[in-house]
Amino acid sequence: MITLDHLTKQFAETIAVNDVSFNVRAGEIFGLIGPDGAGKTTTLRVISTAMMPTRGRVSVDGRDVAQNAEDIKKILGYMPQRFALYPDLTVVENLNFFADIFGSPQAERAALIEKLLGFARLENFKTRYAKNLSGGMQKKLALAATLMHRPRVLLLDEPTTGVDPVSRREFWDLLAQLHLDGVTIVISTPYLDEAERCTRVALMHRGKLIANDAPNQLRANLAAFVYEGHSAHARRAERALQKHAGILNLNTYGDVIRLIVDDAARIDSIQNVWHTQNIVVQNLRPVGARLEDVFVLAMSR
Repeated sequence: MITLDHLTKQFAETIAVNDVSFNVRAGEIFGLIGPDGAGKTTTLRVISTAMMPTRGRVSVDGRDVAQNAEDIKKILGYMPQRFALYPDLTVVENLNFFADIFGSPQAERAALIEKLLGFARLENFKTRYAKNLSGGMQKKLALAATLMHRPRVLLLDEPTTGVDPVSRREFWDLLAQLHLDGVTIVISTPYLDEAERCTRVALMHRGKLIANDAPNQLRANLAAFVYEGHSAHARRAERALQKHAGILNLNTYGDVIRLIVDDAARIDSIQNVWHTQNIVVQNLRPVGARLEDVFVLAMSR
């Protein structure tokens, strides 16, 4: 449904997206993952036809974004990161406005708006001004407005940033419904727990694509070993290993020590270091890799 072929987008001397290639299959949820400045928003804007590539080619449903922008807009919905609706219009007035913009037929409009209000669970807030909605409700209204022309492709730029955990879960419930309806969804997010919900994810860093696969496959292909243990002196245990060979990543969370090593055989020498410094680490054991581990190692490499 979407193909990026060596996409590069440059602004003056800054290369925001650097020779990125991937494709998105019809009907899947595809995640763009990465920190601020990774190039996620720029990539989405090029796919949406809001920007043109500096080099390379991008196509949506077989149509080149540089040559068929108007045709692509008919099948594509784009929800930007910031709330882009009109704060001084009510929920229904915003939906009617976007129905006008998208050219939704008058005969179908009322039924479609009612359907989207039910879909977004906003039936009881029809006359509330958009500025008076909670952050999560604003996100759901923006999604409903983006769906006014029934797009087959949906681009979402960090749609759950800044909303509470309950609203995040409700928003993903809505995306699951769209996914079941066959809508192709590309979503950028800084939350790696959300990336776990995607069919496939692309990890981006400083404009480059550093990994691209299904989340479970990325974890399975991690060429490292992950261990966790507990210690009342976790920070001392961490400092003791600062110069130890073979440690790819080491973090502490309260009394939890989480380390990634290049070889499971390193664990004996690590425990010896702790023993010689009278540091007790209990229940040190191998654990499953998380997507966060994959991303951290990919960036460091």
